[in-house]
Amino acid sequence: MRDLTNAMQDYLKEIHKLRMEGRKATTSAIAERMAVRPPSVTAMLKRLTALGLAEHAPYRGVELTPSGERVALEVIRHHRLLEQYLAQALGLSLDAVHSEADRLEHALSEEVEARIDRSLGYPTHDPHGDPIPDADLRIDRARLRTLASLEPGEEATIRRVPNDDDELLRYLSKLALVPGKKVKLRRAEPFGGPLTVRIGKAEHAISRELADGIGVA
Repeated sequence: MRDLTNAMQDYLKEIHKLRMEGRKATTSAIAERMAVRPPSVTAMLKRLTALGLAEHAPYRGVELTPSGERVALEVIRHHRLLEQYLAQALGLSLDAVHSEADRLEHALSEEVEARIDRSLGYPTHDPHGDPIPDADLRIDRARLRTLASLEPGEEATIRRVPNDDDELLRYLSKLALVPGKKVKLRRAEPFGGPLTVRIGKAEHAISRELADGIGVA
C-alpha cells in the first residue's frame, strides 16, 4: 500500500463502498463520490487496472481484484479506527471525526494502527456505526434494517447513521438520533409523509428519506 498514492487508495476505498451499498461502481458514480470529472476517473481506472487492482466488468461497472480489495479494506480500517480513537479517546463529536480521519488515514503506520486498536479494546464499529475491518481485514457485512422500515409502535436501537454530511450529523446529534440510542416509531403519516419518532421523552418528526439512511437493530 505504501507504493500507492493517496488518490489511488481513495479511489479503491470509494469503489469498495459503492459495491457494499449495492450500487454499480460506474465512472459517473465514482466521479460523483470523488467530486471529480469523469475523464479523471477514466484515467485513474486505467492506472489501477494496469496495477492489477481493478478491472472493468461490462454492465457491472468497476470491480476490485483481490489485491485491490485488500488495499481498500486496509484504508477503511485505518479511517474507522481513527474515527473511533478521535471520538472515544479525544472526545471529538460525530461531525468532526470524519474529516480528521480523512487527513490522517494515509499516514497511519501499521504499528500505530495496532496500538490504537489495542488501546480501544479492539472495537468492531466506528462512532457512526460502520464496521471496522479487523487485523485480518475481515469485515462484518451484516445488513441492518432502516428506521423507515419500523412499524408504528415498534422499538429498536440505532446502530448506524450517515457519516459524510457534517451538518446532518450535528442535526442528528441534537435530536439524539445517534448509535446506541433506543428509538420508537410513534406515527407514520400517509402518502409519504413524515415519521414521528420518540427518543427518551422527546418526539421528533423526520422525513422518510432521513429515516431510510439510519440503520437500526
